Amino acid sequence: MSNNDYYSQALHGPYETEEIGDLVLEEGGTLRGCRLAYATYGQLNAKRDNAILVPTWYSGTHKIIEQVLIGPGRALDPERYFILVVNQIGNGLSTSPQNTPVPAGGPYFPKVRIGDDVVAQHRLVTGKFGLERLALVVGGSMGAQQTYEWAVRYPEMVQRAAPIAGTARNTSHDFLFTETLVEAITSDPGFAKGFYASAEDVREGLLRHARIWAVMGWSTEFYQRERHKLLGFSSLDDFILNFMFAYFRVMDPNNLLCMAWKWQRGDVSRLAGGDLRAALGRIRARTCIMPMTSDMFFPPADCQAEWRLIPGAEFHPIETVDGHLALFGADPAALAQIDRHLKALLAAPPGG
Repeated sequence: MSNNDYYSQALHGPYETEEIGDLVLEEGGTLRGCRLAYATYGQLNAKRDNAILVPTWYSGTHKIIEQVLIGPGRALDPERYFILVVNQIGNGLSTSPQNTPVPAGGPYFPKVRIGDDVVAQHRLVTGKFGLERLALVVGGSMGAQQTYEWAVRYPEMVQRAAPIAGTARNTSHDFLFTETLVEAITSDPGFAKGFYASAEDVREGLLRHARIWAVMGWSTEFYQRERHKLLGFSSLDDFILNFMFAYFRVMDPNNLLCMAWKWQRGDVSRLAGGDLRAALGRIRARTCIMPMTSDMFFPPADCQAEWRLIPGAEFHPIETVDGHLALFGADPAALAQIDRHLKALLAAPPGG
């Protein structure tokens, strides 16, 4: 268990934590006294039918979800809906390698899958909040992986689903992309097999990690149009150092590796014996799939192939040159498209 001021109420608050009990994991480990960190926006109505669940993406917390997707007049309007943003296991706020005491913390933290996150979240929403239905589950990237898992695992509970910039089953190509992110960290001598004293010991690995994200997270058009300058950075080096590296350098490497491992293995087909068509055929939610048109992690073609397997699903690519990291909210036009499609989805009769 290590101290890291980045994972604090001061930077990410306000949020609450709830212990959901011991969580036995798909890979055989156990998270004892598993805690989920969450934030809520708005009020649950008398009918208890206005709840929206938002899982977090790789490296992100509820705070960036709030900043990018939630607000009055937005699709996720806290004046109309009860919005519950749950931090995924391993992100530093919920139970994670960094905040788990010995002997199970740090590099000994057990392997966690997307399904484990969703089982944990199900305990939270049913046990803590007494919810029987979710008006919408929506998430980007790893949040999209969790959205698919929710819709397949609990089809009677999820009335609408909106996976953004993510797939139901990770591809081999994306697995390899993510492996380079992992190796960037673990190849740093300061990583010391996960027994580093602080993130600063792994600064070179985290810098390489940030550079790979800069290459793959944005797009060629993003750089051709010098979008980084429009965001306030004078040069490419300035952008890499003071945005990409500044973002990742404060994070715990073991936390990042925990999330990367489950990202690589996201796959709802395992709920149907490896049959993706059968798994996605279980979805009863009204579903709207939104890839980013310039995404190199989860390209539209991969998302479209899965869309065809979901009964009655809609497919609405988000036009943007910001690539996968359009999720960060730097392109107002992309956010407007997401809002428009989410508003239409919420206005439509529910599935489930």
